Amino acid sequence: MAWGEYPASYNPNVHGPYDPARFYGKADTALAKVKLGELTSWLARRDLSLGGISGGISRGFWRWQHKYMQPKKVGIAPYVQITVGAMIFFYTLNYGKMKHHRNVKHHW
Repeated sequence: MAWGEYPASYNPNVHGPYDPARFYGKADTALAKVKLGELTSWLARRDLSLGGISGGISRGFWRWQHKYMQPKKVGIAPYVQITVGAMIFFYTLNYGKMKHHRNVKHHW
């Protein structure tokens, strides 16, 4: 699949309009239904190539968009999620600078 093209398993006659939040490949067992002994074989069936990982991130982004950002009446939830995500991201970036300013009692 080249950049900007439909997935090879997408057929407009079968699937209808293209939905970027849907996986058009062969369906597999959901992670919640995988038993502990089958976990390694389930992980081995994942597409861990650059295209597979970016496709999964893209589908997750579009699912989030369809659920939170694109309804007619958008609530405050997506804005709070973005704010909290940015707070966590910038905290992890600045943790190395902030850890030296802890208020800790040293017991000798």
